[in-house]
Amino acid sequence: MISFVSASPAETLAFAKRIGAALRPGTCVAFFGGLGAGKTTFTRGLAQGLGLPDTVSSPTFALVNEYHAEGCVSVYHFDMYRVTSADALESTGFWDYPLEDSVFVIEWAEIIEDELPAPLLKITISGNGDSPRTITIEGDELLADFSD
Repeated sequence: MISFVSASPAETLAFAKRIGAALRPGTCVAFFGGLGAGKTTFTRGLAQGLGLPDTVSSPTFALVNEYHAEGCVSVYHFDMYRVTSADALESTGFWDYPLEDSVFVIEWAEIIEDELPAPLLKITISGNGDSPRTITIEGDELLADFSD
């Protein structure tokens, strides 16, 4: 397990960028945390660490945003806030996306926790507003090369 306390969005972004650089295709990153915790900011850093441009935005209304760039691992950024069951997940087309060649990033993962694909990197962000965030990462065997 990796734990980090972030005092600002800039610190969260920098930490996430380092995590993103250690990610490999086929990884599912699942976020657990409340509204305003910094999940999209963390995703922006992951994408930057993978070499993708800084165009990450919340997929709340689209369900999924896709990020691609030449020579980079693609990211599929899902928001499961409006998904209510495994059956509803099936109807979104979630299983049709190519996890083996990309990285999945899932906000509100607690809603579909029993359906999350492996290998799984579970990121819990505690805190919101102006308070510091505690970021806990489980599944760190996926980050064997990451040094804190």
